[in-house]
Parts: sequence; C-alpha cells; structure tokens
Amino acid sequence: MPLTQARTMPGVMELLPLDQIAFAEMLDTIRRNYERFGFLPIETPAIEYSDVLLTKSGGETERQVYFVQSTGALEKGEDKRPELALRFDLTVPLARYVAEHEHDLSFPFRRYQMQRVYRGERAQRGRFREFYQCDIDVIGKDELSIRYDAEIPAVIYSVFRDLSIGPFTIWLNNRKVMRGFFEGLGITDTERQALALREVDKLDKRGVDYVRDTLTGEGFGLSTEAAKKILDFVQIRSHGHADALAKLEALGQGSEVFNQGIAELREVLTMIRALGVPETHYAINLSIARGLDYYTGTVYETTLNDHPQIGSICSGGRYENLASNYTKSKLPGVGISIGATRLFWQLREAKLIDTAQSTVKVLVTQMDEAQLPAYLELATQLRNGGIATEVVLDGGKLGKQFKYADRAGIRFVVVLGSDEIAKGTVTVKDLRKEDQFEVPRAELVRTLRVELEQAEAMKI
Repeated sequence: MPLTQARTMPGVMELLPLDQIAFAEMLDTIRRNYERFGFLPIETPAIEYSDVLLTKSGGETERQVYFVQSTGALEKGEDKRPELALRFDLTVPLARYVAEHEHDLSFPFRRYQMQRVYRGERAQRGRFREFYQCDIDVIGKDELSIRYDAEIPAVIYSVFRDLSIGPFTIWLNNRKVMRGFFEGLGITDTERQALALREVDKLDKRGVDYVRDTLTGEGFGLSTEAAKKILDFVQIRSHGHADALAKLEALGQGSEVFNQGIAELREVLTMIRALGVPETHYAINLSIARGLDYYTGTVYETTLNDHPQIGSICSGGRYENLASNYTKSKLPGVGISIGATRLFWQLREAKLIDTAQSTVKVLVTQMDEAQLPAYLELATQLRNGGIATEVVLDGGKLGKQFKYADRAGIRFVVVLGSDEIAKGTVTVKDLRKEDQFEVPRAELVRTLRVELEQAEAMKI
C-alpha cells in the first residue's frame, strides 16, 4: 500500500514545540490582561447551526464558511445546505450565547473568548483559514455607558505593553462623526454613507489617489470639491492628548449626530487618560471606520509605529444591538478582537518575537542503568519543588544526552554519578552559560530556583 504524503492544507499555522511555547505565552499574556480588567471567560462550540451563523443569506461571509457534513449524510446523498457549519468569528456565537443565556447572565456582561475560528480564505502568504481570535466585549441591557468605550483602549494598552513588541498607537474615531460629516455634504442615504465609509477605511492601505478616484468615479459620482473635503477631513490625526481635544474643537458644530459623535469622542479621550494610558499611545484618526456595518459609534485600530506594513494588530468598536437576530431585547455593546495567529506570524516574520525557551528546565542524565531508581527519585524531588524535569530513561553516551538537552532547549543538565552519590552532591551544567557547578543534594531545588529566577529576570 503506497504511503500517503504527509501535508497540511494551506492557511494553517503548525509550529515546532519551542515556537508553540512562544505562541502559548502570547495567549497567556493576553488572557492575563483580560482577566486583570474583570472579564470572564466563555467558550462556544466550534460548530454552530448554519441558520444561526448565517442570519443573512448571501454575501462575502457565506462564501467563506466551512460547512460540516457527516459521512452518514454524504452516504444518503443529501445535497441541501448542511445543517451545521464552523464558526467564522467569535461575535456571532457571542450574540447567540447572550440571547440563549440572557436570563442567567449579569449585565453589563463582560466576557473574553480565545478560540479558533475558520474561514475559507484564498490561499496566500499570511492569510489563515484556521486561526485564533482573542476577543473582549462588554454587553449592556437596554443601554451601555460610553465610559466602557474608554476602558477598551486601556485593556489594549495593557496587553501590548506586556507583549513588549515595541511602540504602538491605538487609533480612535467615532462613526457618528463620519456620518454627520457626510450629512453636511448632502450624503444622507445610510447605504451610500456605509459604502463611503468602507472606502475611507482603505485610506492608509490604498492611498489618497485610490480613495479620491473611487469617490469621484462611477458608483459614487461625488464632485471633486466634495471628495477633497472628505479627504482633508479623514486625514486629520492627533499628536498628544491636548492636540486631540483641540482638533475635535476645531471641527466646530454640525448635525445632531455629528455633535453627538464629537461629544462621545471627547469623553472617551478624557476617560482613557484617567485610566492611565500614556498619551503617546493613543490618538484620533478620522479615517478609521472599520469595514463592518454594525459598528455605530467608537471604533479602534492599533498599529505598530515602527512596522506600519503589518497593518492593524487589534480592532473593534461600539455596536447598538448585538443579538437583534435572536432576541427582542436591546443589547448594546463594545469590544475588540486580536487575531492572535496572524499577529504571531507577523511578529515572527518581522523578527519581533523570539523562539521561547523549553518549558522543561532540567534534564536528569543517566550514568549507570543500575542507578535508575536514584535518577527517578532525584527527578521527583525536582518536580515536587516546582521545577519541570525530564529523565533520560534509555541511557546512551553522556555527550549524546547533553546534545539532546541542548537541541531540545533544556537549559540545565543534572549529573548524578558514583562520585556524586558517594558525596551526597549533584553536578549541574548550565548549557546556556557553558558553566557547571557542584551542589549538595539537599540544596539542589533551592539553588536551581535561584538560577532560574536570575535567568528570567535577566532574560538570558
């Protein structure tokens, strides 16, 4: 029987162990910060009913959904749309979750969710079909204060500060400001506004000329003067807290929705500062619109200052009614999403993230098979002391055991030979420093803890 070629489909990220550890550490950092701000974890099934996921038929989303069909259904020759599908984001499952458990939840409901999602993306470099999303949302019942919109950037700042990936900026805007500005230009049709917002959102990616040509071209047909006013408006950026407030003030007054958006943005900026986010890390950017139409107010995007080519590493915003397709209750909310898989891949490509150290800290070598019980006892002593330890169970030359530890990323190797057993000591070799020392058996755990703590503190 011929062998099947071992391969993975395009668009998945499969990592070697040390990279997997680094990815897990990223997820742990994100989770720790979400919990620090009082968000509670939930998980939803990877598979949902198709009619729940696809509440609006057709469109780009449905063309990217993976349907799930059992072998039994295939054998029956069923050709209708499958009953089940893989989730394509975490927002739709959240909407279903809140609607289903509405009477058991406390509002405002603060949840975080870190799970894989699935999309039929076209295979290309850096695009993933299976990837982790790390979301937070605050859901209100009937209403939700604008102050929660300011808390979200504080969480974002905390996450990316702890990830230590260099300087970054949290960009803010409010779609009410954009809508009100369009109204002032005579663009009052909501669908036309939404289309214009999508084009404006492409400004940083596609450039001024592209957006201008689109707005004045077929489909929009705006005058050159109107397009110029829009482009001048959306290129407004702030530099510092006082400058952000001054630029909002300079926009003056407009329609009711415009004035409401300015007031909300001003309050959010004031609260962000009160939450301790340094003014070097947030700014207004009036081109940020977010492509999804359900955003109604505050919107966010986060970029790395020194690596703009990476694009947004975190985005989100305010929406008026999360679960309108599943419940008559009004459930406004605000949230953000970090695409952790894509972020990790991008950071690794940009050499902003290093391969992690092994979670195994110590390898106990085997000098003499007859002494295996002593080696196992020593390993148990280390594990009981909270040190992750592996034991060589099948022997071999000592040099080969050392090479194994080095290749596996294990920093400390412990040698317990006949001389050490006679003296009640253990020899410890630090493969990173290429140094070794002898320590009394009773002091081994304490000594290694000190060594590990120093190595962690000095990042060596």
